[in-house]
Amino acid sequence: MKKEIKVVDEKRGVIQITSVDERFYAIPSTDVKTGLPFYKFLPSVTYITAFYPKGKGFENFLKKAGDEAELIKEVAGQKGSIIHQAVAHLLKGFSVKSDSQFIDNTNGNLKELTAEEYEAIVSFTDWYSATKPKIRAFEFTVINEEVGYAGTVDIDCEIAGKSMIIDLKTSPNIYPSHILQVSAYKHTPDNEGKDLAILQLGYQRNKNKYKYTPIEDRFDLFLATKKIYENETKEKTPLMIELPLEVKL
Repeated sequence: MKKEIKVVDEKRGVIQITSVDERFYAIPSTDVKTGLPFYKFLPSVTYITAFYPKGKGFENFLKKAGDEAELIKEVAGQKGSIIHQAVAHLLKGFSVKSDSQFIDNTNGNLKELTAEEYEAIVSFTDWYSATKPKIRAFEFTVINEEVGYAGTVDIDCEIAGKSMIIDLKTSPNIYPSHILQVSAYKHTPDNEGKDLAILQLGYQRNKNKYKYTPIEDRFDLFLATKKIYENETKEKTPLMIELPLEVKL
């Protein structure tokens, strides 16, 4: 879903409107010379990692899915978004029921949980009960201004004395882009010394319905992928337009 940032310039009599989607983070900043506030736009980690080569498996998926490939990706993204919202709801201390409603990221409307989504949420509670993590933070933004990217960490916790960054996934497989994603999170302020893991929810290949996998730091591959991103996008930025503050005939 697109978000709009509006900045009013009374002196010039214009309003600057910037459309920001999930590919960019708008970071509030201040101009050191003028002292005026402005927004710095950084690409999201997931936008950058999308440029990592997909491999033969993805090519085969596209061939089999054909015209439905985009719809399948959209449904998977919708499912992942809803499960992330429900997990955050649980971590805030609330309960989630089988008929609870969360925001559908494709249209902004409330949507009742499906049986598959609810099963994935139950699997998170099972992992939580078995692991007993000490949650320090969840669903928070991390920024690396030097390299130039931002992202959202799902869970920062401590497990058996280890500081962990955990990313939640609903896919049956862990892909290279997932590994690059959590590696990028590690190389941000206050996260350098933490271990990495991916927690797959609603996992259908074991009786637990979840799978917890420690991940090796591959920040080197993330940096290489960012170079591909920069070459392909030419450091594209969000759409920005200026309009008059008032109009009349």
